Amino acid sequence: MATRERTRTETRLDDVIMSVDDVTVRFDMDRGESRVLDSVSMDIRRNEILGIVGESGSGKSMFADALLDAVVDPGQVNGSITYYDDNGTPVDVLNLDQESLRRFRWERVSMVFQGAMNSFNPTMDIRGHFEETLAAHEYDVGSGMEHARELLEALYLDPDRVLDSYPHELSGGMSQRALIALSLVLEPDVLVMDEPTAALDLLMQRSILSLLETVKDQYDLTIVFITHDLPLVTGLADRLAVLYAFDFVEVGVAEDIFENPSHPYTRSLLKAVPTLDTPLEEITPIEGASPDPVALPSGCTYHPRCSLADDQCEVEEPQFHEVTADENHRTACFHWEDAADEIPLSKATGPTAPTEIDGEQSSEPILSLSDVEVHFEQQVGLLESLFNDPSPVRAVDGVSLDIYENDVVALVGESGCGKTTLGKTIVAAQRPTSGEITYDGQEIWAAKDGDGPVEIPYDEIRKSLQIIHQDPGSSLNPNRTVMANLEVPLKQWHSEMDYSDREKRILAMLEHVGMSPPQDYAHRYPHQLSGGEQQRVALIRALSMNPGVIFADEAVSALDVSLRVEMMDLMLELQEVFDTSYLFTSHNLSNARYLSASVDGRIAVMYLGKIVEIGPGESVISNPKHPYTKILKWSTEDIDTDGDVTESPLREIDIPDPIDPPSGCSFHTRCPDAREACTTDDPLLSHDDHTDHHAACFREYPEDHPYWESEPIEDEAAGVEREPNN
Repeated sequence: MATRERTRTETRLDDVIMSVDDVTVRFDMDRGESRVLDSVSMDIRRNEILGIVGESGSGKSMFADALLDAVVDPGQVNGSITYYDDNGTPVDVLNLDQESLRRFRWERVSMVFQGAMNSFNPTMDIRGHFEETLAAHEYDVGSGMEHARELLEALYLDPDRVLDSYPHELSGGMSQRALIALSLVLEPDVLVMDEPTAALDLLMQRSILSLLETVKDQYDLTIVFITHDLPLVTGLADRLAVLYAFDFVEVGVAEDIFENPSHPYTRSLLKAVPTLDTPLEEITPIEGASPDPVALPSGCTYHPRCSLADDQCEVEEPQFHEVTADENHRTACFHWEDAADEIPLSKATGPTAPTEIDGEQSSEPILSLSDVEVHFEQQVGLLESLFNDPSPVRAVDGVSLDIYENDVVALVGESGCGKTTLGKTIVAAQRPTSGEITYDGQEIWAAKDGDGPVEIPYDEIRKSLQIIHQDPGSSLNPNRTVMANLEVPLKQWHSEMDYSDREKRILAMLEHVGMSPPQDYAHRYPHQLSGGEQQRVALIRALSMNPGVIFADEAVSALDVSLRVEMMDLMLELQEVFDTSYLFTSHNLSNARYLSASVDGRIAVMYLGKIVEIGPGESVISNPKHPYTKILKWSTEDIDTDGDVTESPLREIDIPDPIDPPSGCSFHTRCPDAREACTTDDPLLSHDDHTDHHAACFREYPEDHPYWESEPIEDEAAGVEREPNN
């Protein structure tokens, strides 16, 4: 493929800290040569934050690996990567000897990987990781550990607690921040961050992003931030580079690309992202699929998916065209001037009037929870158990909820708030500690235990309650084909069906969810499917039981942003066919809004085991009543494109330990509106008969409640009182 012209344009050499020139990464495979970077060129400017954006499989991680010459064997890297030190002296990265490369990777360019838990040695405490890194690079360990403590404090962590902890003892957000501190302990010039927040919920993502700008300025860093979520990084990055099919297709100032995207792919990517403001009907997935690296299309690699493509696009590779006169925005498309008319984006500047949608929910609930609690005993050592009773983990703490036929309830909250435990309890995969759960009028666990008259057998109930796991790959047997995986529930629950009947049903379902030709997909193994295809198989398996309720546990969070709408559309389409209901958990309010509001469903917000707000999807989004919901909305909204990431409104970043939750309102330790009354009294969900929208917050109580007369809580971190927010 022809080499695309460089993206340096007018950048002065002394502004460049790394230069990537015509770099190709290839792997020799049985079916041909796989190009996972295809003649890529890019200049990285000193002290900038460069956002690299693209779908999974577009080459983002390979670009990161190439910057550190860390492409694993048998990958072959060709081209040139040059690093310029403070004096402007060039360093040829791809030709460094092993010792020089080892020092370069930590002391000049460091990397933060996607999963912090996979980057730490589980048998070593965090202090050991810092000391080992310092010693290996012949740094003074004493002064290095003082620097480590400064870094941890800058990332809002308690150095003593973190350094003395093992990786599994830290939350996901704490682990990721500890990894960032470790990557900076040798004071590198460049920090490469490969999807560093993808495994975290949005509230923690935004909190970390708000810290990155401070860390960048404090330590004079250049940051390469890699993500599949374009809106997430827009306000953080100085420039954005959009990657498609292993090469850049649009590069420019972040604000300009976000406000005026010029490549059809960039525009389609933005149009496929669920937001809080965009009318539901204007959110559309990208047609087609990303190309195979072994068989890249000729000409423009995006032409098979592009509505503007013509004969020229099929045979000729487009070079970069200047979108702005100052050459700070360039796009590789022949028809970039027509892209805005062809792919219009919503110009909504705030919540729009919701489309009137009549749901098909039944008048009576199919499944009801009444004051359900799920407590787990804390695991302690033998000696400690002799002297103290272990404190219970109150994973679910008094939840009442009704789910109707053809209903969607989107359960939203941070990791560790109890969403998954509640979902498993609802589908009878977890026995509650107390409370009652009925399915179609039958108490589930009474049916299980044979306690009293049983009108619906437990086996029938269990078949009617299904689950779709967050990671479909791990829930499918890797040693069985798709056909064999999908046969298992049919054999168990439909013994009257022979092999021919099962095959016909499975092939029909595969065809129905867009996996065509179905015979081809039926005989593949899970690892031969994409993430979206694996999730489709998991959905088919759940629906094959014709269930009444499906618990979809973060069912789209593992997918690309561009695929999430497609998957949610499929779920809604199949709901009409099978008359099923969904309990859909998510940490993303945009996804919750799209799925629930499309069928007049509800959003329930959960915090430390309790539902703190519940109401119609559009109502919760447009008029959040609980301070926690408002902060979740802040974490979900598009970042301002003026280059600033707003500071987190939370008083504390980390969620409290569920073993020792705060007294009174459990959110008061983090709530910007908390007052002294919140430390002692626990608000209940309001029950206004005139509305379906309820919240558990004293700010929804009458003005004669003690909350309104009590003093704002003193902010210990700042040493000042926050002004009351009336």
